[in-house]
Amino acid sequence: MLSLPLQLQPLSPPFYPANSQPKTLKPVFPKACKSQYQTERGLQFDIGDTFFRHESATGRDFGVLSAALYKQSNGSLRVLDALCGCGIRSLRYLVEAKADFVLANDANENYRGIISGNLSRISEERWVVMNSDANRVMTERYLEKDYFDLVDVDSFGSDSSFLRAAIGAVKLDGLLYITSTDGYSSGGHRPQHSLAAYGAYVRPMPYSNEVGLRMLIGGALREASVLGYHVVPLFSYYSYHGPVFRAMLQIKRGRLPDSSTYNFISHCIQCGNSQTVAWDQLGQIRCPCITNACVPNSLIVSGPLWTGPLHQASHLARMLNLAEQLGWISDGNGRNLEKLIRLMVDESDPKLPVGYIKIDEVASRAKLNSPSIGAIMNTLHEEGYVASRSHIAPNAIKTNCPMTECIKTFKALQQCSIR
Repeated sequence: MLSLPLQLQPLSPPFYPANSQPKTLKPVFPKACKSQYQTERGLQFDIGDTFFRHESATGRDFGVLSAALYKQSNGSLRVLDALCGCGIRSLRYLVEAKADFVLANDANENYRGIISGNLSRISEERWVVMNSDANRVMTERYLEKDYFDLVDVDSFGSDSSFLRAAIGAVKLDGLLYITSTDGYSSGGHRPQHSLAAYGAYVRPMPYSNEVGLRMLIGGALREASVLGYHVVPLFSYYSYHGPVFRAMLQIKRGRLPDSSTYNFISHCIQCGNSQTVAWDQLGQIRCPCITNACVPNSLIVSGPLWTGPLHQASHLARMLNLAEQLGWISDGNGRNLEKLIRLMVDESDPKLPVGYIKIDEVASRAKLNSPSIGAIMNTLHEEGYVASRSHIAPNAIKTNCPMTECIKTFKALQQCSIR
């Protein structure tokens, strides 16, 4: 494989290595990194001095499963790993998703040896390593019309600065896997920052981690609309470490067909109810509870955010089926993909509203001890409500049952247990 000097411009499409190296330039050798070998899904790799988290393995599993399904449906798969770190994602896309080609890029030139070493077991015709700014790489691919089937942007902090360039580098109907670790903004603690980064003014809400996912998708939707596209979330995944918010989006041409999926969210501190607010209702926001019972300034409004389903159930079902074929359902280290994906399938019900209700909050409002989540779910289903567990918060449920009715359900369960 050709090892290009770092100061050279990236190669033109189709982005495969050339047969010879320019004679007038001397190669630049990266600084050596200390070897530290790890294993993931049976693949051994060296992390050296790069940033690596074992806890992010589930997010990598999800990316590989979606990439493999794309390859099965379309017959080919080209991946741009924009911030590849040690290259484990690139390696897994090549080996497990059977990618035809992977462009592994990381701006840190000292990682080049680690990345190349990890990919060296794969034919050199199927990958290339670059050390350049991610936005520059993606923008150059767009200008050269060298589009990729999957662009993976696994960034630290807010990746909003990468969104437009990443969307431009994705093939039509291709996949964009984006990341945010900005839990401080999703918690409503930096509304001016979330407004600048994602176009959403976010205030503190009791389901802030779900807001983080909706903020990320909404930001991508806004950037896509500028380019004449819209996005469809195939899945959205939250992990407590970091925290990490990840979303797999499919890029579609044209305007968003349903405007009801990009709106505002209001939450009443007094009664605990939340609702989705359309743009033309902004001047008419009222609490669902009796107005006179609300304290002044009890309504919190955030947005605009993605207010549609966080997942596509059909895609998750295909992911689960493939995970079973690969033997990935449980790895014995606390990761149970089957349980997690089934939870996400339940969450994808379009009848479920934005947000979730924490059981402890309902118990506090009811002034009772918390019944089991299973008992609560069964009762809500019997009463005709839609309800599911949340993959984001283990002590919470997503339901279209108002908070006042949830409190009544708690009290009824308490009376039944006394009898």
